[in-house]
Amino acid sequence: MNTEEAKQSSVEEIFGKLSSSKTGLSSQEAQKRLEENGPNEISEKKISPLLKFLGYFWGPIPWMIETAAVLSAVIRHWEDFGVIFAMLLINSMVGFWQEYKADNAIELLKKRLALKARVMRDGKWAEALARTLVPGDLIRIRLGDIIPADIKLVEGDYLLVDQSALTGESLPVEKHASDIGYSASIVKQGEMDALVVGTGVNTYFGKTARLVSEAKTQSHFQKAVIKIGDYLIVIAVALVAVIFMAALFRHERFFEILQFALILVVASIPVAMPAVLTVTMAVGAAMLARKEAIVSKLVAIEEMAGVDILCSDKTGTITKNELSVKELKPLGGFSDTEMLLWGRLASRAEDKDPVDDTIIARAQSVKGVTQNFGDYKVISFKPFDPVAKRTEVSVEDRGGKKFKITKGAPQIILSLVSNKDLISSEIDAAINDFAAKGYRALGVARTDGAGAWQYAGLFAIYDPPREDSLETIKTAKSMGLDVKMVTGDHVAVAREIAREVGLGENILPSSSFLDKPDMEAQKIIEGADGFAQVFPEHKYKIVEELQEKNHIVGMTGDGVNDAPALKKADAGIAVAGATDAAKSAAAIVLTRPGLSVIIDAVKESRKIFQRMNSYAIYRIAETIRVLLFMTLAILAFNFYPVTAIMIVILAMLNDIPIMMIAYDKTKIDPRPVSWDMRSVLTLSTVLGIAGVFASFGMFWIGKEVLHLDLQMIQTLIFLKLSIAGHLTIYLARTGKEPFWHKPYPAPVLLWTCESTKVIATLFAVYGIFMKPIGWGLAIFVWCYAFIFFFASDFIKIRVYEIMDHFGIRFSRGIKAV
Repeated sequence: MNTEEAKQSSVEEIFGKLSSSKTGLSSQEAQKRLEENGPNEISEKKISPLLKFLGYFWGPIPWMIETAAVLSAVIRHWEDFGVIFAMLLINSMVGFWQEYKADNAIELLKKRLALKARVMRDGKWAEALARTLVPGDLIRIRLGDIIPADIKLVEGDYLLVDQSALTGESLPVEKHASDIGYSASIVKQGEMDALVVGTGVNTYFGKTARLVSEAKTQSHFQKAVIKIGDYLIVIAVALVAVIFMAALFRHERFFEILQFALILVVASIPVAMPAVLTVTMAVGAAMLARKEAIVSKLVAIEEMAGVDILCSDKTGTITKNELSVKELKPLGGFSDTEMLLWGRLASRAEDKDPVDDTIIARAQSVKGVTQNFGDYKVISFKPFDPVAKRTEVSVEDRGGKKFKITKGAPQIILSLVSNKDLISSEIDAAINDFAAKGYRALGVARTDGAGAWQYAGLFAIYDPPREDSLETIKTAKSMGLDVKMVTGDHVAVAREIAREVGLGENILPSSSFLDKPDMEAQKIIEGADGFAQVFPEHKYKIVEELQEKNHIVGMTGDGVNDAPALKKADAGIAVAGATDAAKSAAAIVLTRPGLSVIIDAVKESRKIFQRMNSYAIYRIAETIRVLLFMTLAILAFNFYPVTAIMIVILAMLNDIPIMMIAYDKTKIDPRPVSWDMRSVLTLSTVLGIAGVFASFGMFWIGKEVLHLDLQMIQTLIFLKLSIAGHLTIYLARTGKEPFWHKPYPAPVLLWTCESTKVIATLFAVYGIFMKPIGWGLAIFVWCYAFIFFFASDFIKIRVYEIMDHFGIRFSRGIKAV
């Protein structure tokens, strides 16, 4: 027996034991089975907190710290040993705590993205979390759903299911009553009721709980910063090797040299970088979630920050998605009441379809429809198919007479009737009349006694623009975002809505670019204000051509057929009410309708990007400042400007405030941002070299002016490096503006930076692990550091001006990495 047959046999055995009652399970029975079977999810294997903590204690970088601690014990520098061990413990605790917070944030996002299912409980259809499904539940599966459990199909015409990710089949598989549907398959067409036969670990292909498994995807920005880390490690190892060789040449003690070299490498390596990246991204994702934009892939944060063209759906994003029937246009001798009755019979309330709900609401307000509705029985119902663009039902009246009703796109309905040539001009005129008012047309038809289709009439459906759309689009344009409307509606409808919200009236049909050469198509797409009569597959073409022109493209979508375009886009956005398939393909899922949510997400993403940029500048500048100064001082003056224990303390004090950069206030860039590696490296290198001159200035003052002994000079330089290092954060965070420009640092960043400077001052004043210098010299160092801080800020602004003048930047900085 093969695997498929074995699974079928297993399901048949389970199916025989379960109730297939049309009223479903009771709430009490469902709860009982949930307790027996466990939740419908496959839990990821989790590492215990203790093992995670030990991972921070024994990793590649901690290994070097531990070696330095052992060497300190060997040469009997017990103070060094104690401080190094404390550094190791603190770094482990901070890293563990930050990852714990980041994991919690991502876990909350996963819960917000959890699948839901339509389930029959206590005789009523309701929406429930997929994880609460149990064997025996009766559920409804429809177009765009991700099947939430292993199921046995029991009622309905058919499903077309994409299970390629599970079985490798390249084409969707058609399934009928009594067939098996597997968890995590995607429904491409159809609608059926099904009985749940397997949940959680008992499913054949249970992957539902992993829909957001890519939430920790490494972005281009993270890769870039990690490359910065690698670059700094190479510099650190090279310069330390020079120091090590020089010390050996001078016949200094081998173990002391080795201990110092290891500690210097550790201090130079951006140990806090993984934690800073993880926390900044996770904190940013949590902030986006509060603005009703849930990140399913962290890479989307960077991509959203760089988006310069946003292709937005009309319905529910630019418009309210609050549909209403404005006019009725009966045809073929049918009355308004008859037309509404046929439309009502072709709609189903439990599907919560916006168009169906609109027709039902209008029908319920007409007495003739409500009185006659009970005279008809719906035998079969084929839900709306985005390919066929219509719904079809089979109906039987009280006399046993059967006929069919269909509603959908007017031209599709027109193609069904036999007298289309006679009425096509009337249909076109009505559609254009509706479109000029911003109304969308919906056709309805029924079969006669001979089975021939008759056009019953047209509904004029209006979806008004959202009150905030006009202002939001103005804001988007001021941020450098080009918003293009993408809709399946008639060109005239789209043009009228675009005019009302200030998008422009250059709305083109999809046919305007489909058969054109790439260069011509790109020019047409780039210049258009929007596109109408668009099918889902056209969205992919739009994204592809815009990307060929080096645009960073955001694309919205909600249907199962939008998934390829959402994946192709740099930032795929599933709008509120999107299908499960669209959500799983998108990088960002909106839980509130409207364009303003997307603009909020762009703003927040640019803030997050700025925080990461600030961190990169600070980290490179500090490494160059400390390491280059140390190397030159040792080579030129045979003088160790700080001791090993001072380096350890500096590293600890620097890592603590930089963790808080994830919570900093930042200015929103008025243009789309991109990773500009050359500017970052240029600026941070200049700031680092300026810091080296400042450190040598302090060394000269201490030796030649104040005539201090070497140990006091070491304390002076330790305090100067600590204060100046934290001040560099303030320089990096304001970009091209002076450090005093708004927004001011977040209180948590400000007070953490200042408190660590105070701690360093107390160490220097009272001689903790170093020779004391007293309050007078400490105040002098503070004044000296602030003078060079103002000078460095002046240098920073001049460097930006020079880079702007000479155009030192890449249009897409990732390519520079």
